[in-house]
Amino acid sequence: MSESTTKERYSDEDLAEFKSLILNKIENAQHQLELYVDAYKNGSSNDTEDTSPTFKSFDEGSSTLSKEANSQLAIRQEKFIRDLKNALVRIENKTFGICRVTGKLIQKERLKLVPHATLSIEAKNQQK
Repeated sequence: MSESTTKERYSDEDLAEFKSLILNKIENAQHQLELYVDAYKNGSSNDTEDTSPTFKSFDEGSSTLSKEANSQLAIRQEKFIRDLKNALVRIENKTFGICRVTGKLIQKERLKLVPHATLSIEAKNQQK
């Protein structure tokens, strides 16, 4: 039997370590999300009225573009938080770190970098 099939899941100690890592990432991600949401809802807080119509229209266009960019960043951040919370569910179910394609354990190093990963590198490469 190969090493990856004999070890069917991560130990409770490993899962606790990953849980701590994920909770920290969620906290940081939620803080970043708040910044993005504030930025696209409020726009530029130091917005000044300029008497020149040329500069004013440029500023409005720039502001709109910035709001759209911040809105997109917020959407991505919400998805990241959702994926991290789903990883917490997998930890509770003791299925965390198991590749959904191969059924083998995802490498610990990969999970530390991408704790919401559901695919091993092997499975990810098969998708290409």
